[in-house]
Amino acid sequence: MHKKFKSTSSEYTFCGKMHYCQLHICYFGMLCLEFLIMYTLLLQTYRNNLNKILATAYLKDPWKMGVHKRNGVVYLDVHKLPERPQSEIERRRCFWGYSFENLATENSIDEDGSGIDANVEYCSVIKTKLGAHRIVMGAEMDCCDSTDDGRRFYVELKTSRELEYHTVEKFEREKLLRFWIQSFLAGVSYVVVGFRNDAGVLIRTERLRTKDITQKVKAKNYWQGGVCLAFADEVLCWLYGTVKESENSFTTFTRCIFTFLSQKYALVAIHNPEYLSSCA
Repeated sequence: MHKKFKSTSSEYTFCGKMHYCQLHICYFGMLCLEFLIMYTLLLQTYRNNLNKILATAYLKDPWKMGVHKRNGVVYLDVHKLPERPQSEIERRRCFWGYSFENLATENSIDEDGSGIDANVEYCSVIKTKLGAHRIVMGAEMDCCDSTDDGRRFYVELKTSRELEYHTVEKFEREKLLRFWIQSFLAGVSYVVVGFRNDAGVLIRTERLRTKDITQKVKAKNYWQGGVCLAFADEVLCWLYGTVKESENSFTTFTRCIFTFLSQKYALVAIHNPEYLSSCA
């Protein structure tokens, strides 16, 4: 049964047992207003910024974000770095990812025959805590599933090339790390991974429980979730102590160094000698 729920600020759709979620009008600031009234906030951001910070404990991808403090609340803004043009195969991989979302969700084809629109999203607003930091976070959700008693929970959809002996380690070191961070931060219970071949044909799917992902790599000592969380806690502590009230600033990451441009502060990979040596 296809059901549509409407409110004055948004319209979103739940379809069948596995549901593709779309938020056609998302006023993140307005949605956070009730939280701002009820709680004393320290950080407001989209999940994408926290994904980058947590992953920096192990990965070296550069990033940049805007930082602003007002009335004791730190706001993080998403800033995209310049990207090279996508190759044909990279565009195909993006298309295969959207195709998997169509395939994995019920009633995802509209009446006019079109599929999922990658330009619209369902945004969940979440109140959470990281160390001593209270956070209100906006996070895009792929879909949701339901238990036998009707309780709904979010599910993350991912695609990956089918694993071979020589690609398993990289998958577990990097992709599973990203999958865990993204899902853990927003309280997403499961990740469904579609494995494809080089022609984009779906070979198999695997359903991972988010809380089991860290156990999957623990024995191999590839990464630890606790290290990512502790690292992010230190970064947020540094931001709170560095950002001046009512001042717009930027924080960038390049080769294990955070540079706070407006005040020329630098923070070198934080209290983790093993991490520092890996960045050399």
